Amino acid sequence: MALELEALTGSVIGAAIEVHRALGPGFLEAVYEEAFALELNALAIPFVRQATVPIHYRGVEVGRHRLDLFVAGELVVELKAVREFAPEHFAIVRSYLRAVGQEHGLLLNFSKVKLDIKRVLARPLPD
Repeated sequence: MALELEALTGSVIGAAIEVHRALGPGFLEAVYEEAFALELNALAIPFVRQATVPIHYRGVEVGRHRLDLFVAGELVVELKAVREFAPEHFAIVRSYLRAVGQEHGLLLNFSKVKLDIKRVLARPLPD
């Protein structure tokens, strides 16, 4: 990961930790998204909420999807408030990454006592 993206990712994780510290677990994803957006704004980190991304098949747009947050045009951030991450959550983020042509994403689960943070790569690392 490029050093610049590592710094961005660290700042985004720090913002998520601050939101989790203030709110704790127990709210809907929409509450965390709103608070997280406020925190990113306060840190002057550029992002787009609910960015609409076209999905293509054989060069034809077959649908659209909304990303929770697309940070600095480089980092897909998916917010969750679930008991545990499921394999589907990782697969979905990888699909989003391919759709926007990026390599790095974050899954953030706010429903745990300690914020659950997972980095996601568009292509999983080989075993």
